[in-house]
Formats: sequence, C-alpha cells, structure tokens
Amino acid sequence: MNEPAFLRACRGESVGHVPVWFMRQAGRSLPEYRALRGAGSILDAIGDPSLAAEITMQPVRRYGVDAAILFSDIVVPLHAIGFGVDVVPGRGPVVARPFKGLADLERLRDLAESDITHVTDAVDLVIKELSASDTPLIGFAGAPFTVASYLVEGAPTRDFAVIKSLMHADPALFDQLLDRLVSITVTFLRAQVAHGARALQLFDSWAGALTRDEYRRFALEATQRVLDGVADLKVPTILFGVGTGELLDLMASAGSSVMGIDWHVDIDEGRRRVGDRPVQGNLDPARCLGGVELGVEAAREVLARAGSGAGHIFNLGHGVLPSTDPVVLEAVVRTVHDEGRAGVR
Repeated sequence: MNEPAFLRACRGESVGHVPVWFMRQAGRSLPEYRALRGAGSILDAIGDPSLAAEITMQPVRRYGVDAAILFSDIVVPLHAIGFGVDVVPGRGPVVARPFKGLADLERLRDLAESDITHVTDAVDLVIKELSASDTPLIGFAGAPFTVASYLVEGAPTRDFAVIKSLMHADPALFDQLLDRLVSITVTFLRAQVAHGARALQLFDSWAGALTRDEYRRFALEATQRVLDGVADLKVPTILFGVGTGELLDLMASAGSSVMGIDWHVDIDEGRRRVGDRPVQGNLDPARCLGGVELGVEAAREVLARAGSGAGHIFNLGHGVLPSTDPVVLEAVVRTVHDEGRAGVR
C-alpha cells in the first residue's frame, strides 16, 4: 500500500487508514489564513501563486489530512477570460453584466492555459511542497450548471428564477451556454492535472435546485462531457452537489469515480443510491461547531454508517464553516485515522 490512501480509496481499494480531507479546509476558519490573507480580494490572493500555494498547504500542515485541494474558486476561469466576475466578501460571486442572450456567448471565449498561468504556477509550487510526503493535490472546477447559474443570475440566489426561466424559455440558447462552459471547464481541469494534480473534484453546488427531469435535460449531459473530457488523464474524479439526495443516482450516471454525498443523506444510503461506488462525505459541518466532544461523536456516527467496505473518503457534507475551531477538525482527523474501518486491511 505504498500509494496514498486517498487515491486507493477513490478506486475502492483497501487502505491502511480511512483517508480524510475537508472541503474549504483552507480558509477563514484558520487563524494563519486570516493573518496571511488580510482584507484583500480572494481573486487577488488566487492571482498570487506563492500566496495561493501557501494557503493550500496550511491545512495539510495543521490537520494532517490525506489530500490538499488547490486554493482557488469556481469562477476563476471566467475571471481569467474577462467575463466580469468578482467574489464579494460575505456574498460570493457577482457578475457585472449577467448572461442574458445570444450576444453574451461571444463574451465566453475559449480558455487558454496562458490565461491561467497564476493557477498552474500555484500548482507547481504546491506539488513541490507535497513531494516529500506524497500527499496528493486535488484540482477542481465548477460543473457547467452551477457556473451557468452564477452567470445568468448575476449573484448567489435562493430561488434560481432567472436561470430556470432561461432554461425553459430558450433551451437552445441554454445549451449553447453550457457548450461554452464545458470547453472552458475541461481546459481548466486538464491544466491542473498537467502540472501535477492527481485527482479532480467537480462542484455542482446548485444542482439540488433542479427537479429530476430538469437535471436530466439541463445538467447531466454537460457534466458527462466534462468528465469524458478528462477521462484519458486517468486520475480519479469526484462529483459533489448540495441538496442532491434525490438526484444521486442520476449524478452517478455522469461517470465520476467517486460520488460526494452531502449531509442530508446518510452515507450508507447515499452509497446504495449511487450503485455501491466509492463515496465521499459526509459529516454535517454544523456538528463541528459545538466543540471537540460533539464533533468527534458526529464523526463516529459517519464512520459507523460507512462500515468496513472499501471506498470511503471521509469529508464534510459541505465546506468548513468560518466559525469552526480548527482544534475540532484536528480531533476529527485523528478519530478517522484511528477508528475508521472502511477498506482498512
């Protein structure tokens, strides 16, 4: 078992310990992150390769997690091609001129690797740092539907009224929008792997806003095309969404190596719904806010449901909440490594 446990678990193989990492493990919950970042824009931080690399490494050093995930954002490719997107603190991605019609397709030009040298330079620096421990780096991107939702809505939303109106009123235009986003996303992911990322996660964060019929018609094919576009790279892929319990079987048909399960569905039931493939998850992030004892208790509940069958990567069911005490996550990592039994030989 010389290969990292994270990669072995992604393939459903036996492991020496259950691997664990956390979505948003690099971020506002870490005092060292806050001290380093200051009050600047997150896109400015991502644009500085040395800063982005250091932020990526901070949780690896502190928590001893089994994978790093690149400090980046799903709107980085759109920012790189000049679509006019920013990440507003406390609000999220905001688009100055939202996507409205056919003319806006021209603003979604192809992404070239030369547009994202700040990202690939950061990957290079992280890979150099990780080489001594052989900890794998996860690259990532937003799935086409989720990225489209930001472009069309212009900002985070609760009701998705604008994008659903476009989807149903002009499905041909929506298909063209997704076509552009598939191409951009594949280029972004392939560049990260070319520079050393050893796994990829596709965040379809807002797919849970769709009905099953809507997911089939407006999201599934584009997601499949992204995953097909990186299949020849032979790296594990993880697909994750929030509030997607009723879509898990459909999402699994897109073809990712691993299905991320959010905290709304128990991990054993989630695995049943995705056809017994490797799964990732799914501790409710809020369970980490009550201190070490409660956080560890919650982690043990997930481990119990995960059982002993191979193919479980421990994670949260969404990202680390900003008010999380890092000491709790340290204790969760120790508990998973010491007590997890999924695939352990």
